[in-house]
Amino acid sequence: METVLFTKMHGLGNDFVIIDQRLHKYDLNTKNIKAIANRNTGIGCDQLITINNHESQERPLIEFFNSNGEEVFACGNGSRCVANILMTERHIEQIEIFTKEKKLSCKRISKDLISIDMGNPFFEWEKIPLSKQINNHEINFEIDNIKLEFPSFVNVGNPHVVFFVENINDYLIDKFGPLIETNELFPEKINVSIAQINKKNHIALNVWERGAGKTLACGTAACATGIIAIENKRCENNIKVTLPGGDLNISYSPEENVIMSGLTEISFQGEFNIK
Repeated sequence: METVLFTKMHGLGNDFVIIDQRLHKYDLNTKNIKAIANRNTGIGCDQLITINNHESQERPLIEFFNSNGEEVFACGNGSRCVANILMTERHIEQIEIFTKEKKLSCKRISKDLISIDMGNPFFEWEKIPLSKQINNHEINFEIDNIKLEFPSFVNVGNPHVVFFVENINDYLIDKFGPLIETNELFPEKINVSIAQINKKNHIALNVWERGAGKTLACGTAACATGIIAIENKRCENNIKVTLPGGDLNISYSPEENVIMSGLTEISFQGEFNIK
């Protein structure tokens, strides 16, 4: 058996098991990750995150794994949690961390309020990716005579589809989410958001994360929704996105990167054994 040390953190209830592998690399496989993420028999989390050595020791590489064991390449809330750990460790107020796809610049606004520069979004159908080029007016999903239609797509390091509706309470995300996530239109599956615009700078949001399911919060989904709302002139810049777990602030303009800020918190620390 091998003993693994971990930190459990969350951003608005979007929770993570974070394992530091800079001094010792643990032998984690898909079966281990699924067991750790299990909320009944394991620690429980939406994603497992590892902190690894980058080619530059000053710039750690972080990797993300959904609760089903699949690796993903972006997690906004998880990145903010890791940034908080590393900035606290080094007694600094800003840091650059790397994922397999990009560099992320993070900053401490106040004690546990962390902002992150998520980079540039992609809107091209092949970069989402979709399995084919299609007009969004041709796409709709229906359950019990309730229809979701006219979706918008964006990739912010992972793929997102967003539906704007009059009342999000009319659409059960745990029913529509798995139906849409696994549709053949999305070859890498997709994160699903149902959004309601309350006013020019406030959006209510429910999210189904691919590979993780219904979550209390999702940073990249908040970014995706804010980006689309601003691009389509549904909202002004500096949007408050309210998820079941709390609020995130999204700042974006077409000439600049998308910036997300919100609270992070350590839940507890501990250890477990890998069989």
